[in-house]
Amino acid sequence: MTAITISDKALKQINEIRRSEGADERAALRIGVVGGGCSGLSYKLDFDTQGASQEKKDQEFEVAGIKVVIDMRSFLYLAGTRLDYSDGLDGKGFHFINPNASRTCSCGESFSV
Repeated sequence: MTAITISDKALKQINEIRRSEGADERAALRIGVVGGGCSGLSYKLDFDTQGASQEKKDQEFEVAGIKVVIDMRSFLYLAGTRLDYSDGLDGKGFHFINPNASRTCSCGESFSV
């Protein structure tokens, strides 16, 4: 089971960022949840050249050709989440549509469960 789905727009943007940053095409997309933000928890996206760590019990899977790595704690918060990307007038950036969030801040960058 994958914890998340990624929209076509988000996939395109991830690949564009990877190219512009010169990241290795084999680098995984690491998605995480960290403490912070006005609602208590925030999302984190980064490229990971190390891959999954057995020590951390990371979950590793592939979504549309992109290797995704999520640490176990974050995996529990992200189950069923959809990652989308918007470039419209109302805000440009990645957006997480998380069915587990009981409350989100107005900017959508943090949430609570």
